[in-house]
Parts: sequence; C-alpha cells; structure tokens
Amino acid sequence: MAPPKPTETAKKVKVAILFDMGGRGDLSFNDMAYLGASRAEKELGVQIETLTPKSLADMVPVLEDLSKRGDYDLLVLVGFLWTDALNKTADKFPNQKFALIDASTRVQRANEVDLLFREQECAAMVGVLASSMAKSLGGNKVGAVAGMDIPPLWKFHIGYLYGVKYYEKKTGDRIDFIWQYTGTFTDTQAGYNAAMTLLQQDVKVLYGLAGLTHVGMFNAVKEWNERQGKIAALAIGQDASQEWISPMNIPLSGSKRVDVAVYTAIEMVVRGTWKGGIVTLGLKEGGVGVWDLEGVREFATLAAETKQLKDMTPDDVVRIVESQRKAYISADAQRIADELRQRIVNGEIKFKMPATHEEYDYIVRELLAGNLDAALERS
Repeated sequence: MAPPKPTETAKKVKVAILFDMGGRGDLSFNDMAYLGASRAEKELGVQIETLTPKSLADMVPVLEDLSKRGDYDLLVLVGFLWTDALNKTADKFPNQKFALIDASTRVQRANEVDLLFREQECAAMVGVLASSMAKSLGGNKVGAVAGMDIPPLWKFHIGYLYGVKYYEKKTGDRIDFIWQYTGTFTDTQAGYNAAMTLLQQDVKVLYGLAGLTHVGMFNAVKEWNERQGKIAALAIGQDASQEWISPMNIPLSGSKRVDVAVYTAIEMVVRGTWKGGIVTLGLKEGGVGVWDLEGVREFATLAAETKQLKDMTPDDVVRIVESQRKAYISADAQRIADELRQRIVNGEIKFKMPATHEEYDYIVRELLAGNLDAALERS
C-alpha cells in the first residue's frame, strides 16, 4: 500500500525524535534512529524534528511539555532511558502517541507502542560465522564480552550459543564457548581487561555486546594481533556496523536496526495502522541480522564525514572487510548460516523469550549440553 501523498492543503504528519543524552554523533544507536527518521521523511513525506535532553532530570518535563503542546502526531523515544519518563507522562495525554524504541514499560496503553528486537536471531547467525572464524584461525574457542546481566543480553547469549552449537552439530567440529559479563556498558578499560583475559585463554573470536565497553575489547584484539605479528584473533561488533573501527580485526558486525524500528513506528501513524502494545522485530522484518557490505560502506562513510575514519576511505574499509570475510568464513559455514536464517524466517525455528533468570540459566545449561531444542518454542 502506497503512503498517502501530501498535498498543498493536507497537513503533514509531524514527528519528534527524542534521543537520550548521548544525542547524535555516536555512529550507532542514536544515529541509526535518525537514519530511520530521515528515510520516513523522504519516503512517507512526514516532517521530522529532533531533540536531545540535557540530563535525565530533563526527560519528564520535556516529554510533558511536548505532549501538552500537541504539535506532534508522534513522539519517538529512543532507548530505555525514556522508560520512566514515559510511564509518568503517557496516561496524562491519551491523545498523544508515543513510540518507545528498544525498551518496554510493560504497560498496555492505546497511545503507546514499544518496539523490541528478537536478538537471538542475529546472534545465532553470528554464532555460526564466529565458529568458522575460530576454526580458520586454528582454534576452537569463541567468546563474548557482554555488558550487564539483563534480559536483552540473555537473548544475545542464548542466540549466540545456539548458533555455535548449530555449527557444531552440522560440522561435527567441537567449539568451546565462554561468555563474560563485565557489569557495564560504559567502561572501555573493563572491556579491554575482560577481552585480554579471554584471549589469554586462547579464545579466537570475541563478540562485543557491551556498548562503549566493547570498544575496549576491540582495542585488546588489535593489540593482541600486533603482539603476535599476525591475525591471531578476531572481533565482532553489534548494533551498528562497526567494521570501520579496525576492518582487519573486525570483519563482521551483527545488526540491530534501530532505523527500521523508528521507520516502522512512523509508518504505523502515516498508514493509519497504529495499535498500542509491543511489536518485535527479527530477521523476517529486517530488524536484526548481519551487516552486508553496503551497510559497512554506509557506516564507514558516516565515520569519514565525522572525521572519525583515519587513514582510510570507505572503499578501503569495504575492500578489507570483504577480503577478511573470504579469508576467515568458509563457504560451508556461510551456507549453514544462510540455512539457519531461512529456517528462522520461515518460522521453523522460533526462540523462547526467557521470563526469569532461572529459565535463562536452564536454557544455557541445556544448550551447553547439546540440547538445542531447549532454546526453542515448540509448535
């Protein structure tokens, strides 16, 4: 269905994008939200404005002020830091629509939609590809430097381990798995220390799931390889395409498409399909996945435009990433990952959402024992 075409007399849909205090320029979560809004501006003809609060204390007054004015058809709140402010505001303004991205108030409201991601689905594909990379490096251990012990990370953990065990089952190659929580998303030194410990245990591939903390993990892998005088380990990014940071050492990133979530929320208003509640995005909806080379190029270009890409061009980044993927991901592993992706998209593989820490622990224990079914909903 085509979007309604704005006319000279028709009122444009107005949308405000509210970032957290980090604002634009992170080349990750917030910039991806802006990409989704920009796409909606071009394709759906909406009017976009953006706003970044100065502090946590500003969030409630900002949200109340915007809601009271009633100038916007939709307020898009980017990230979990808006959860409390939304809970304090949404019921006072039933005619104001809110979209909360990558978080949920867990309260059912007609004027609120929460957009979440099925992180297991991209992590499972990463698990297959990481296993292949470890084998190509002459090892059999993969690991992760994770942030805090919270439900979104439980889903990444389960998906990543599932993918590793799926690869093991398909190839017969044993792969050891180490998962490390750091307890923080903002401490690069903690990420460096955790990664160095894992590298010293002969872990060959590290998946970064800790926000700013895993930038320290990238530094550790780069330093480790420089010490060895060769590529002895590899890193994997997450959310945005992070290969540009060090493409020789980071040939892959999982994607969490905040841009798709923002676009989806705006589209619901434009097309008149708005319905309050929780919407989840996975592989089928393009909400998660593994960044392809066009995505790598897009983020390398953003990095170049903001003067963060040093001594390389975006073309250089794409060329190196393509070469590293060919060198360390076997054709057989790519076929297994593609097969897994198709089974998830078809609905043949559907991951459980653990409701408690006990359930999460149980699933991880069973996966480690080789019981892949423990992670899945049964039809």
